[in-house]
Amino acid sequence: MIDLKQLSIKKASEMLLKKEITAKALAEAYLAVIAVRNKNINAYLEVYDDVLAQAEAADKLIASGKGGPLTGIPLAIKDNILIKGRRASSASKILEHYKATYDATVITKLKAAGVVFLGRTNMDEFAMGGSTENSAYGVTKNPIDETRVSGGSSGGSAAVVAMDGALASLGSDTGGSVRQPASFCGVVGLKPTYGAISRHGLMAMGSSLDQIGPITKTVGDSELLFKAMVGKDSFDSTSGTYEMLAQKKTAGKKMVIGVPRAFMKQGGIDSAVLQNFDESIKKLQNLGMEIRDIDLPNIGYSLAVYYIIMPAEASTNLSRFDGVKYGLHKDGNNLLQDYQKTRGQGFGKEVRRRILLGAYVLSSGYYDAYYNKANVVRRLISDDFKKVFESGVDVVITPTTPAPAFIIGEKVNDPVQMYLADIFTVTANIAGIPALSVPSGTVATGGKELPLGLQFMATHGGEDILFSVGKLFLGE
Repeated sequence: MIDLKQLSIKKASEMLLKKEITAKALAEAYLAVIAVRNKNINAYLEVYDDVLAQAEAADKLIASGKGGPLTGIPLAIKDNILIKGRRASSASKILEHYKATYDATVITKLKAAGVVFLGRTNMDEFAMGGSTENSAYGVTKNPIDETRVSGGSSGGSAAVVAMDGALASLGSDTGGSVRQPASFCGVVGLKPTYGAISRHGLMAMGSSLDQIGPITKTVGDSELLFKAMVGKDSFDSTSGTYEMLAQKKTAGKKMVIGVPRAFMKQGGIDSAVLQNFDESIKKLQNLGMEIRDIDLPNIGYSLAVYYIIMPAEASTNLSRFDGVKYGLHKDGNNLLQDYQKTRGQGFGKEVRRRILLGAYVLSSGYYDAYYNKANVVRRLISDDFKKVFESGVDVVITPTTPAPAFIIGEKVNDPVQMYLADIFTVTANIAGIPALSVPSGTVATGGKELPLGLQFMATHGGEDILFSVGKLFLGE
């Protein structure tokens, strides 16, 4: 019997390569959990029909002596990342029957590593949301408390790891969509440096913000997946060469942790989150790290900047879904009515809201007042982080979310409250820096121990620093 709760990628790989277990047996163990739990959790939109065939191919690779650290490892993939020949709907009715015609670059790399793909996970439609309540196929429940959300937009990807329905998963992060659900579900979530991992084959929402990232049980597993996917890609002009960006710590130098105290004093942050954050600071101090108060004068504008830039880019990106080239098509009396019916019936309420917002801030007369001004402030926020890192700070920390996972339906009719849940996570996307969310404790609510998360942010290309401090914090 394989103990899935205690399993990590590293441990599973060791067992596979030593032939203590087979990839097929491992896949069967996960499929058994999925068969029981997914009915209620709704984390998977589809479990692939060739999982065991993939696992058998991985076993043959291991038997030939060509297996690597990811060979036979069962992963789940967010529904907006393309796998050739597989459906990819971005949890939207407009792409309900769409099948990908090519592999995303990350999928190409993982296939070469011998990964076993279990299926595609539920998400907020086109990654627009923070609770997976905006999926056209129903909400994903939190495996720890099924009355609560799993987070979003990568809620399904976080839930499958938390419920032992996958050893790890891939999500996408535009403003916290990997880190926030990871925090809500008590797992590890990484948003890499912008451009570190190719976006080729990821359905675009906000092109200057989106990044693919792993959701795992351990920081070590996150590092393993990151290093398997990182690198420049000729199909993605925004991708870079990670080795050129990587920051190396000076041997023997004490790690400096920056705390933006002023940012923590604003209202709306749960008292349990603040208490847990203070306890996390003490833990880092006890681990030998220097704690330094820092000033990020423009960080308070991050949420406003994000909710101008992201809808603007989303409205442009989603204009391709017009009922002509692919996806849903509804007939009207003329071409304009074709567009209106297809997009009106194919897109959900939140997607339509963000398209309208984006079109508005990009329109004549408002472009300079909103979109251009947001980009100016974005640069100021990025410069604030740059100055902090240049001053000797290695890592900036905040809570991952202002509160633990909320009740399903609690915020669905109040988009502003839903958007405020992104207050700590959007900054890393705006600045393009890497950020890592790790479990930092729990808070007792309604008879359940709800997870809380701590977010680490480093300079561009500073993932190695994040992995280092994350492992220390979790005792890996």
